[in-house]
Amino acid sequence: MKKITAVIKPFKLDDVKDALLEAGITGMTVAEVRGHGRQKGHTELYRGAEYNVDFVPKTEVTVVVNDELAEVAIEAIVSSANSGKIGDGKIFVSDIERVVRIRTGEENTDALS
Repeated sequence: MKKITAVIKPFKLDDVKDALLEAGITGMTVAEVRGHGRQKGHTELYRGAEYNVDFVPKTEVTVVVNDELAEVAIEAIVSSANSGKIGDGKIFVSDIERVVRIRTGEENTDALS
């Protein structure tokens, strides 16, 4: 199993969600996060005063899928989150050893469906 964590622009969330659902991936966790990569934030003007925004608002989408669906999920995220501009985000892929559904005690693949 793979854990796929995508850090994307917030306005792309609906597109990513729709693309994942279309790919057959139904469960996901979403969090509002802040951070920066190469862009290192930006400068904004507010009521005539200029100030630095060091951390840019982003959205983190996490899905856990069977190994067979990992590439499908990654492609769905890349195609739907890509705007071609700096700050589109990153995708991190990790191995998952075990998944347990709390309600039933089902494990691994059974717990994902």
